Amino acid sequence: MTGDWHPLMTELDLWRRDGLSLPLWWRDDDAVCVTPQLERLEALSASLELPVHLAIIPRDADEDLVTHVEGSPALIPVVHGWAHQNHAPTNEKKSEFRLHRPFQDIRNDARAGLTRLQSLFPDKLCPMFVPPWNRIASEMVQELPGLGYRILSTATPRKAKMAAPGLMQVNTHLDPIDWRGSRGLAPRDKLIAQATDLLRDRREGPADNTEPFGILTHHLVHDEEIWSFTQDLLTRFLNGPATVWTAPKNDKSRRPE
Repeated sequence: MTGDWHPLMTELDLWRRDGLSLPLWWRDDDAVCVTPQLERLEALSASLELPVHLAIIPRDADEDLVTHVEGSPALIPVVHGWAHQNHAPTNEKKSEFRLHRPFQDIRNDARAGLTRLQSLFPDKLCPMFVPPWNRIASEMVQELPGLGYRILSTATPRKAKMAAPGLMQVNTHLDPIDWRGSRGLAPRDKLIAQATDLLRDRREGPADNTEPFGILTHHLVHDEEIWSFTQDLLTRFLNGPATVWTAPKNDKSRRPE
């Protein structure tokens, strides 16, 4: 089953008619080691010529992953929190960087994440902070630039270009996984409609089309349907008005406090 792609293809035709360009980027979360799924992600990225911003959990990243990522032009390492550990009470949504523990502990974990990945990827790391579960306290957002981060990435269209002074917001917008249901692929037609609506908002003006349009994946839990849909979706974007966006690499002159 492939789904009805006509709504999205019609919207992409309107982008071409109007001479519009869609900045496109790809983020994949939860990497800690080299796996067959990571190698498949890398191969797909290379075939599409669309790099993957690989959100690596700093505490648990192993040396084989470092060697693999360093040798791969398809993979751009970014910081995925510290330990991907939930500190929220059971009656709240999971989070690692909301105010459920002493603020200094939260700040220290964010700093430790950047410090460790800077040491592992001194020439390749992008200073992007990806909070686990896409959740972070506003008070912590204000701290990130002082720690050395230059980009914050969560989910849904951003409300402003800058999350804080010196900190750009670059979010993800479409996740193909049905996290609250089957944990497989969400209904295809629903995903296609969601993508179409997001692009229409950008074309007509309510949404900020200068924000790179982000596809979010989680390679470790993909089944064949998720892999297939992701490839089909990205191929259609790249055959249409999309241009590839990649985040800047680490600024060696700016180290965390």
